Amino acid sequence: MLPSQIERLFDEAPAHYEEEHFWLFRDFKTALNRGEIRAAEPDASTKSGWRANAWVKKGILLGFRMGAIADMSIDASKQPFFDKSTYPVRAFAASDGVRIVPGGSSIRDGSYIGRGVICMPPMFVNVGAYVGEGTMIDSHALVGSCAQVGRNCHISAAAQIGGVLEPVGALPVIIEDEVLFGGNSGVYEGTVVKRRAVLGTGTILNRSIPVYDLVRDTVYTASDAEPLVIPEEAIVVPGSRAVSHPTGAKWGLSLQAAVIVKYRDAKTDARVQLEDLLR
Repeated sequence: MLPSQIERLFDEAPAHYEEEHFWLFRDFKTALNRGEIRAAEPDASTKSGWRANAWVKKGILLGFRMGAIADMSIDASKQPFFDKSTYPVRAFAASDGVRIVPGGSSIRDGSYIGRGVICMPPMFVNVGAYVGEGTMIDSHALVGSCAQVGRNCHISAAAQIGGVLEPVGALPVIIEDEVLFGGNSGVYEGTVVKRRAVLGTGTILNRSIPVYDLVRDTVYTASDAEPLVIPEEAIVVPGSRAVSHPTGAKWGLSLQAAVIVKYRDAKTDARVQLEDLLR
């Protein structure tokens, strides 16, 4: 029922939005906050194991269309804030079991934050994002619009998880359970990082950067139809590849790449377990 109502309101915009339309959007946003609906969800029938829910993205975009610019300042004379009235800062209670450490973090309404999530300041979670139980989001980290982050992940300081709203059928970035996301790393353009992978400090993953698997002697890339997928338990670090163009070769240039140097073992698990002391 909700999907068809959202689709209809998105495709057939009225001249004026009535109270019933705002109640529909409130119901939609409440379902997002509870994790009952998601911008993307697991789908074993796809190569990546995930599929986008276009109708959910339409609902999020609908909120921007319906909202008017509103003053959201705590103290307008010292620090003014203005945004669409449909997307205030998300409200939490202590009973939600989420740690939001004082210091300037922001979580936008219309995002799911699971119990036990730790938010270190300053960090930002955008609308449509899903952050699973027990995950830590460290300082200066971004979880972009519609990004899906699994349980018990560690999103290290200054890490960037890209967002996507349009096109509505595009898969957002997926970070599965128990991924360790190194500081200053960035994952963009619908990349899927499978369960228990580790991204070394400064690793960048997107549709244009190939990933060289030294263990399995293969190269992972995105295609027009499929995203880049990082295998389970892979340990990925920044790398480079030589430029084959004659001028580039003459100048000794190289391009960015990522390299899988090993897969998780007992030593890796011991390092990751150290962060349990923070919870």
